[in-house]
Amino acid sequence: MRKFLVVLDESRECLNAMRFAAMRAAKTGGGVQILAIIRPEEFNHWIGVGDLMRDEARERIEAHFEVFAKWMRDKQGIDPELVIREGEPVPEILAQIREDPEIGVLVLGAGTEKSGPGPLVSQLSRASGTLPVPITIVPGGLSKEQLEAIT
Repeated sequence: MRKFLVVLDESRECLNAMRFAAMRAAKTGGGVQILAIIRPEEFNHWIGVGDLMRDEARERIEAHFEVFAKWMRDKQGIDPELVIREGEPVPEILAQIREDPEIGVLVLGAGTEKSGPGPLVSQLSRASGTLPVPITIVPGGLSKEQLEAIT
């Protein structure tokens, strides 16, 4: 089964990327894999404190994931898969794509700020010619209706 890989983060544009991935997966018989990345600098403390912070980060990610997963199951009939990795975002995204041959498309949300579409979109679009899968960049300003129309 072809999977749409979407990155779960705290950005506003993440919502549209999630919606797009779920809608496309539902219409094409695919699946959704949600990737959350915990940055290592969040845990550069004493070992015990770092472990506690890592556990808390995982709990936040799982709670955030459940919100999207419930919507995907209820509205799109898609049961997404959660993957949590630790490291820097771009190398971890690329590693996940390499390690899971079912991933067919990377879906990213583009920010609407004047500063640009966001660091992931900027960095990964520069490398798009060498990626093993296509990237779909979903504008953060699209409405639900517009997303439904294009999926």
